[in-house]
Amino acid sequence: MSITLKTESNHINPLQELLVEELRDLLHAEGQLVAALPKMAEAAHHPKLQEAFLKHLQQTEGHIERLKTAFELLGEKAQPKPCKAMMGLVEEGQETIKEGREKQEIAADLGLIAAAQRVEHYEISAYGTARSLARQIGERDVATLLAYTLGEEESSDYVLTELAKPLMQQASSEGAGAESKTARPRKQKA
Repeated sequence: MSITLKTESNHINPLQELLVEELRDLLHAEGQLVAALPKMAEAAHHPKLQEAFLKHLQQTEGHIERLKTAFELLGEKAQPKPCKAMMGLVEEGQETIKEGREKQEIAADLGLIAAAQRVEHYEISAYGTARSLARQIGERDVATLLAYTLGEEESSDYVLTELAKPLMQQASSEGAGAESKTARPRKQKA
């Protein structure tokens, strides 16, 4: 059951207006990711990282469909609003790809993971807020859709963290070998 709350002046509830604005922002953000994720997958060296980016691309396409369903449930048009935050994150991701061409593969992949996790954290925050707004105004079906997407975003973040662990260990062990060759002897305490 959906409740559309009206204020005394017969306008839509400000919380519903805010929810619609958040959803429009998310719709644009997800659209940007559909364009960015294939580039990140192509730039990734580790096969599991490439796979993770491509899997998240499929999920992102599903997120867009869920957002469109949420708009329908709210009786609103699914019209994206430019998401400046995601524009900045995508731009940083492009810089990471470009800079990664000059780095060792492990460092480049770790940079991609860091860029992707910044995106995931933004999305986790945005979907969490939208879900809470939907719950607050009694839009349970919308909240359920948003909660499902939120879970996928959290899962993607976890996968990226798990992929980073062995890469960091490998980079540390390779770095330790290089450091030992160039390390200065430590002074003995008197």
